[in-house]
Amino acid sequence: MQPLDIFHKMYDNDPFSQWLGIRLVSIDQGTCTLRMIVRKEMLNGFGVAHGGISFSLADSAFAFACNSHGRHAVSIHCTVEHVAPVFEGDELTAIAREDNLGKSISNYAIEVTKQDGTPVAFFRGVAYRKAKEWE
Repeated sequence: MQPLDIFHKMYDNDPFSQWLGIRLVSIDQGTCTLRMIVRKEMLNGFGVAHGGISFSLADSAFAFACNSHGRHAVSIHCTVEHVAPVFEGDELTAIAREDNLGKSISNYAIEVTKQDGTPVAFFRGVAYRKAKEWE
C-alpha cells in the first residue's frame, strides 16, 4: 500500500486531526509534511496556542510518517520542546523526518514552524512497528 493511501485510511478515521484542520502537504516513505491554522478555541489563558496544539500537529505528522512504510506503527515515546509562542491565525507546518528505521523500532524528528519559517517546536518520537500490514 502506498503512503498516500495509508494517510487517507488513517486521516479519514481520525476526528482529532480533522478537528485540528490538518492539511496534507506531502507524504512519502518515512516523511510527512502537514499544515494547519491556529483558531481561537486553541488558545490558552495567556492568549497563545496551548502547547498541546503544536504537540498534536507534530504527533500527527509523526504517526503518518511512521506508518508510511506499510506496517502498522504506534508511538511508544514522544518529547517536545516549545521554543516560540504561537498565536491565533498562525499557520503551522510540521515536517516529520525519519532518523532510523529498524525492524521493530523507528525514530523520528519533527520540526514545527510558523508561516515565516520561525521554529516553534521540536518533537522527537519513537515508534513500535507491528507485524501487521496496512491493507
